[in-house]
Amino acid sequence: MFDLDQFIADCRAALEGERASRNVRDVMARAVSDPAAVIKGLGEAKFGGIVPIHRSSELTVINVFWPPSMVIMPHNHSMWAVIGVYGGREDNMLWRRLPDDSDGRIEAAGAIALSTKDAQVFGPDVIHSVVNPIPRVTGAIHVYGGDFFAAQRSEWDPESLCEKPYDVEKALRMFKR
Repeated sequence: MFDLDQFIADCRAALEGERASRNVRDVMARAVSDPAAVIKGLGEAKFGGIVPIHRSSELTVINVFWPPSMVIMPHNHSMWAVIGVYGGREDNMLWRRLPDDSDGRIEAAGAIALSTKDAQVFGPDVIHSVVNPIPRVTGAIHVYGGDFFAAQRSEWDPESLCEKPYDVEKALRMFKR
């Protein structure tokens, strides 16, 4: 049985030591190894959205519901992140900054496909864009090593790939469409 309070307590306990993000990944991997229990504990993903579960200066936990075929622009988190998929798929395109580019432009650098039961760590410098490539909502738990909603972050224009400040309200609207 997935116990949300215990999951948060386990994530907070995992913050101790140098391997915090990997320790949280281990907590996440155990949780998403039983997707039915997570769905029973959090509810089935029916619509797109971001649901904050826990927020503090050292840890943010959110439940993300990716609508079918949704694409979100390249962005960073400015902190480590652990993503655990408990239903569906989340395809991440990885980006890197172009050297000596005054516009902060980026170029493609790789990809990671996450499916049900997968858990992945992204370092604090990772830039990624995400697509839900399947025709149903994908459910994923995202854990961040800080206050995700207060961090200064960047997003990149999908066409020009130029950097600009992250617009949280725009991202929330994208999930609700």
